Amino acid sequence: MDVLILIFDGVQSLDVTGPLEVFTGAGYRVSTASRDGRAVRCSSGLVLLPEHDLASAPLPDIVVVPGGHGTHDPHPEIVAWLRRHASGIPRVMGVCSGAFVLAAAGLLAGRRATTHWDVCGTLARRYPDVDVDPEPIFVIDGPIATSAGVTAGIDLALAIVEADRGRETALLIARHLVMFLRRPANQTQFSAQLSAQVAARPGLREVQHWIADHPAGDLSVEALARRANLSPRQFARAFTAEVGQTPGRYVDAVRLETARRLLEDGADGVEQVARASGYGTPEAMRRAFVRVLGIAPSEYQRRFRPVPQEV
Repeated sequence: MDVLILIFDGVQSLDVTGPLEVFTGAGYRVSTASRDGRAVRCSSGLVLLPEHDLASAPLPDIVVVPGGHGTHDPHPEIVAWLRRHASGIPRVMGVCSGAFVLAAAGLLAGRRATTHWDVCGTLARRYPDVDVDPEPIFVIDGPIATSAGVTAGIDLALAIVEADRGRETALLIARHLVMFLRRPANQTQFSAQLSAQVAARPGLREVQHWIADHPAGDLSVEALARRANLSPRQFARAFTAEVGQTPGRYVDAVRLETARRLLEDGADGVEQVARASGYGTPEAMRRAFVRVLGIAPSEYQRRFRPVPQEV
């Protein structure tokens, strides 16, 4: 299968090289094209020399539109090329802010899509006919696929490889790239653990760290408010304002992240993981996984724990 990656001045280099390494490793024939066949300068200063110009580039099975500063005002010739040829290309893949180029070409109209969390609002305002979802790391809607920022392009490329070549091939490529885990589409762009590093008020940040360290503890609003030296009402109000979600939703997110990490590690069974992550019972954990991820914990562990290496 043939993959064509469109490159342009201001492109994000990792949006190009991440998918390129995945597809090349899986045996796809990968080439690059710029608008006029000339070298382009990435946002980092790296210079890339394309193999084709758009006029001579053969139509591929997959076209990849990476993100970067060059997508803020995409060149009309690139937009026109996509508008003219996309219907004859089985898969169109936008990485990060590459979604803006797809939207400008009319390819996302009436479709669900995502992009880097920092520009999801801009995409939604600029293209109101696009159903922008800021949560997942990638979205596949029919022949059009979009991803969140940078490394999520690798996850999306792996998902396409899995669809074409099977799960084992995708896992093999992930191992060769020394990836910790091949993330599913519904992995959120936002990490509850990461948000603990940016809460404005030190007292709340300490509570967030305590939640992460004690997912099976008493995480009621009353107990957490005591740790923050606030009344339950003051705590709930301040936490929601500064963290961006209610204490209850934050606790749910931390417990789910903890459970996923333990299941991915594979050392403990579902019942042990349910207790350690604060769910108490396997059934309570199963309901949370099905509600958020659409998959039972046992199946999640089967799919995403590391594949044993041969000695």
